[in-house]
Amino acid sequence: MNSICESFESVAVSTRMRLARNFADFPFPGMLMRDAHAEEQAQEIERLVGASLAKVDDFTLYEMRNLTDERANLLVERNLISRDLLRHRPIASALVSRDQIISIMLNEEDHVREQYFMQGFDLAKAYERIMGLDDVISESIPFAYDDAFGYLTACPTNLGTGLRASVMLFLPALSRRGVLARRLLPALTSKGLTVRGTMGEGSGAEGDLFQVSNERTLGISEEEILTFVEQAIVSVVEMELLERARMKAEGGIALKDRVSRAHGILTHCCVLEEHEFARRIADLKLGLALGYFQDDEPHEDRAEDWTEEHMWELDELCVVMRPAGINRLNGTALSKQLQDVYRAEYVRKAVSGMRLELM
Repeated sequence: MNSICESFESVAVSTRMRLARNFADFPFPGMLMRDAHAEEQAQEIERLVGASLAKVDDFTLYEMRNLTDERANLLVERNLISRDLLRHRPIASALVSRDQIISIMLNEEDHVREQYFMQGFDLAKAYERIMGLDDVISESIPFAYDDAFGYLTACPTNLGTGLRASVMLFLPALSRRGVLARRLLPALTSKGLTVRGTMGEGSGAEGDLFQVSNERTLGISEEEILTFVEQAIVSVVEMELLERARMKAEGGIALKDRVSRAHGILTHCCVLEEHEFARRIADLKLGLALGYFQDDEPHEDRAEDWTEEHMWELDELCVVMRPAGINRLNGTALSKQLQDVYRAEYVRKAVSGMRLELM
C-alpha cells in the first residue's frame, strides 16, 4: 500500500436523500404549535404515518416529549433527528428504521422530513428508496401541493420538489491547501450548491468532512437535481484526488511525521478530548489515503478495499465517540473529563486492532 488511494470511496463518505413534505389537512407545524388541539393532531399524524411505514419495515417511534435529553442527544449525534426537532417537543416525533438508515421526522419545520442514509456514494439508489417511502406515505395522507409551486413547505427554499441530495466528502487536501476556501466554495455556491459541516446547517467541518447538497428545489425536476449534484461531486472528488497527490509530493517527511504522530497518539493516549480526536482521526485517514500504511497481516482477497474498510471504521468510530454515544456505551452519564478518558481507552483498542504498520 505505498501508492495513493485513488478510489471514489476514499473521498465520498456517505449519501443522504431528504424530502420535505406537509399534509393538506393539518396546520403546518409552526401554526400547529399554537393550536388548542396540537397534541391530538400530532398524535394523529404519528398514527397515520406509522401505519403507512409499517407496510415497509419495522420502525421505532420516538416521541420527543417523552424522550430524555441523553437519548435525544444520541439521535442528534447520529443525524437521525435535528436540533430543530427538539424545539417542537410537545408535537414532534421521529420514526427510525431498525437498521437506522431511514429516519422520518414529524413536525419539525414541516410535517414530514423523510431521510435515507447510506454509506458511500449512490444518489440513484438513495433517491429510489426515499421515493418509495414517499409514495407509501402519500397513499394514506394527501400532501399539500400546488400546481405552480409544487410541494408546499414552511420555508420557501424547500418549495417545489422538496428534495435535498447530500453527499458527505472527506476533503483534507482541498481544505488544508486552501483550495476549498479560495476556489471551490465560491464555485459551488455560484452553481447553486451549498457546503455545510458534519452536523448540517450551521455546524463546523470537523475532521475535514464537508456536506455538499443542492440549494435549489423549485423550478427544477428531481432528475435534474440528481444529475446536477452528481456532476458536482465527481468534479470535487477528482480535484481532491489531484490535490492529495500534490500534497504527498510536496509534504515530504513533515507530512508523514504528522500522520505518524496521529497514529501514535491514538494508539497510546490516556486522555483524548473530542476535538483533538477529530483532528487525529482526520490525519490518520489522510495517511491511509496517501498510502503511508500497510496491513501487517495482508489478505489478498481484500487488498483492493483494505483502505476504504479502515476509513469507514474510523468514520463510525467518530460517531460512537461523541458524548452521548460514550455515555450509552458506558451505561451511565460521565463527566467531560471521564468521557475523555473513556474515549482514549476505547480508541486505543479500536485503532490498535486495525494493525496498521507505517511504511
